[in-house]
Amino acid sequence: MTVINDIDVQALQDTAAAVKANPRLGQATFSVDGSWQGGCRLTAQTGALTQGGERDDSRVAKYVMSSDEPAALLGTDSAVSPGEYLLQALAGCYTVTLAALAAAQGIELKGFRLELEGDIDLRGFLGLDPTVRPGLQQVRVRLHIDADAPREQIDALVALVENRSPIRDTLVSPVDVVTTLA
Repeated sequence: MTVINDIDVQALQDTAAAVKANPRLGQATFSVDGSWQGGCRLTAQTGALTQGGERDDSRVAKYVMSSDEPAALLGTDSAVSPGEYLLQALAGCYTVTLAALAAAQGIELKGFRLELEGDIDLRGFLGLDPTVRPGLQQVRVRLHIDADAPREQIDALVALVENRSPIRDTLVSPVDVVTTLA
């Protein structure tokens, strides 16, 4: 078994081959259930994963997440803000994508660090200016990669990460968000 960057390269190749042979296996649905805790506070828990049309309730861990806003943004600063969770989601996805793609290319990472920032203009959220969108205006990711590979190979790897990161793709491409009232 070849392990690079704590990624089992054979398992990665086997997964790719299985999805290529049966694309339905590549279809996955994540779930989260949340409850309002008053003010800007929410407590949520991870749910089942559905993959290939099959619901998998075997996941032992149920992770609890809390969110709030900083006091300056009407919250009580008791938890991570939704904007910070979004940056964390992107950072986590970059981590998975970078480690896996580097391993697939035989690039051993000594380490890497990410710095992320996201800008928001509250005039959109507050409805003060209809020309300002309520979401983040820009997200910046700064990667610090330590690897025994030429700069050109690292640049190509980062370009591939930008191309293949599911969370980055979600942020830069239109996606349907369907809200229903139960």
